[in-house]
Amino acid sequence: MTTPSLSPGAPVGIFDSGVGGLSVLRHIQAQLPHEHLLYFADSGFAPYGDKPEQVVIERVLGVASYLVAHGVKALVVACNTATVAAVRILRGHYPDMPIVGVEPGLKPGAAATRNGTVGVLATERTLAGEKFLLLRDQIHEATGARFLLQPCVGLADQIEFGERDSQALEAMLERYIAPLLAGGADTLVLGCTHYPLVHASIEQVIRRHTAAEVALIDTGDAVARQLARLLGTAGLLREGGGLPARLDGFTSASAAALTAAFTTLLGQDPPVHEVEIALPASGSGAPHI
Repeated sequence: MTTPSLSPGAPVGIFDSGVGGLSVLRHIQAQLPHEHLLYFADSGFAPYGDKPEQVVIERVLGVASYLVAHGVKALVVACNTATVAAVRILRGHYPDMPIVGVEPGLKPGAAATRNGTVGVLATERTLAGEKFLLLRDQIHEATGARFLLQPCVGLADQIEFGERDSQALEAMLERYIAPLLAGGADTLVLGCTHYPLVHASIEQVIRRHTAAEVALIDTGDAVARQLARLLGTAGLLREGGGLPARLDGFTSASAAALTAAFTTLLGQDPPVHEVEIALPASGSGAPHI
């Protein structure tokens, strides 16, 4: 697929299966304050983690096509599940466009651990992905770090639907985090972009189990740095001094819900639009690139 002409003044498109990508967006705003941003929350199709990989691939292509039609100059796949399933195919469709995916922070986790044991909280699909498992094995071989993998069934859903400080969320965090701490993990990788949104609740669970310091790895900062690097290399950074940076929200579900998430999580009130995204008419599925 031909990549449209790219302009430094064009927006960056960021998308996730829901509101989790706002944890990435806030890092992008902090590091690239002059960039116009379009954020797409695919909440009407969430969660991605319990759907077949080919379905996730086709949905990612559909959302990306929508953002490209709105003139974006770069794409940020702010969803671990979507990155594992589809970022390679997405890059094949738009070979000239900067595209940044989100991956669980295994490398920074291995660098942060003091005792060599790292717990990884992520969706089932992320932890079962071939790319993820290969990366885990490579980092283990290079550093000796031991990774304890914890699939967090339903956790992203709880966060997505506003359960960010409830007893149900606390019980779920307890169930998933306690075994990792009991297994000796002194570092926890937040391997889904939804999880940093409940950072405070995660810390509370940790404090109930140990007085020792436990490092929490959020990869949003690394994503923003990579985006800045790719935009700079391509000559696509937007200069300051003109009109203020603009943020627009899009959702496949409720505009009111995304508006509330922007307000609660970021303290911002951008315009939000409800849209429908059709799956690509790919017949037997997206091409394997």
